[in-house]
Amino acid sequence: MDTKNNVTEFVLFGLFQSREMQHASFIVFSLFHVLTVLGNLLVIITINASNTLNAPMYFFLSHLSFVDMCYPFVTIPKMIADTFMEHKTISFNGCMNQLFSAHFFGCTEIFLLIAMAYDRYVAICRPLHYTIIMNRQKCSPLVGASWGVSFLHSILQTLLTVQLPFCGPNEIDNFFCDVHPLLKLACADTYMVGLVVVANSGMISLVSFLILIISYVVILLNLRSRSSESRHKALSTCGSHIITVLLVLVPPMIVYIRPSTTLAADKFIILFNIAIPPMLNPVIYTLRNNEVKNAMRKLFRVKEYSGK
Repeated sequence: MDTKNNVTEFVLFGLFQSREMQHASFIVFSLFHVLTVLGNLLVIITINASNTLNAPMYFFLSHLSFVDMCYPFVTIPKMIADTFMEHKTISFNGCMNQLFSAHFFGCTEIFLLIAMAYDRYVAICRPLHYTIIMNRQKCSPLVGASWGVSFLHSILQTLLTVQLPFCGPNEIDNFFCDVHPLLKLACADTYMVGLVVVANSGMISLVSFLILIISYVVILLNLRSRSSESRHKALSTCGSHIITVLLVLVPPMIVYIRPSTTLAADKFIILFNIAIPPMLNPVIYTLRNNEVKNAMRKLFRVKEYSGK
């Protein structure tokens, strides 16, 4: 007789069982979330309002900031609200939507970083051909491909999970619905599905990481023949990109590259990936970028004058 799916909702254990730690996490992650939204919104408004930030890098950065606003929205608001709930639940459909959306935005972020690395490679290694290779007509398909491939990745991940039978228990030791904890609850052999998850999520993270690291190594090697001023400017830009690559890609590699097993630390590793890079990216990409800082100053001056 076939095993039927009789689970209509899942119980989330959240981050901590202690009430004191839950209240502390409410304060910390509420602050993080507000900073994430405001910081990325400021970057998007600055790039779209400025007449000077027309380079492809800023086109990619505006899309990255949009993704960095959406990615935490999938899980963090519910996690914050659940700190006041004694019984933390999520419906079956809500769980699958969360699974799809988290992987969709997380994967899009990775592919946008690859597009930004390619932009820096062309700018530094093939500067004479930069305006021909990296124009808006060619940047838009790169962004579209990032969204499209991420959709395929996420829909595959979700379809593999939603067709599994869940007959109980329905308790997830996490703050959101992720693929490994759900496979653990399925009333069926999930070995093959687990292998597909490793090939899908794990290999995307690993291959993307290798591509990005190799790209920046090639870029850094090409800088040896440049003037000290050009070298300093390029290193400033690439340095911020490398920091982002490490923050974004190391956590999912740790969690998804291994077979379908769950560790107690997994939820904290993924929480770091969801909450920290989106909050820090506006700072990382603007702190040492004079063009963005000048555009922000002009934007605030215009608002100040219009207010007067």
